[in-house]
Amino acid sequence: MTQDFYCEEVLSGKMKVEVVMETDNVLAYHHTRPYYEHHIVVIPKIHIQSFIAEDEANNDELVVEVMRVIRKVAADMVERTGASKIVTNLGSYQESKHLHWHVISGERVT
Repeated sequence: MTQDFYCEEVLSGKMKVEVVMETDNVLAYHHTRPYYEHHIVVIPKIHIQSFIAEDEANNDELVVEVMRVIRKVAADMVERTGASKIVTNLGSYQESKHLHWHVISGERVT
């Protein structure tokens, strides 16, 4: 996997994704290789290394916008499936070095 799959593949348009929700700064889409029955990824449209990165782009306004998208996606998932979980990875758990969250529900499918 590349260091930033989201910029290099998804945001560049090389990989087509099924968009769930999009704002000027945030993209939510169905995971391209889902680990759960219902698996949506939410990313900022600019590169930010991780949630804990001290980066000028990683500002409160962007975090609030991302959280609004996550809240909407999670609420829609709860309405459809009865539950959802929101996960982000940091450090060595973060395979792709781009800030992202997973909104998931259902059984693991891997």
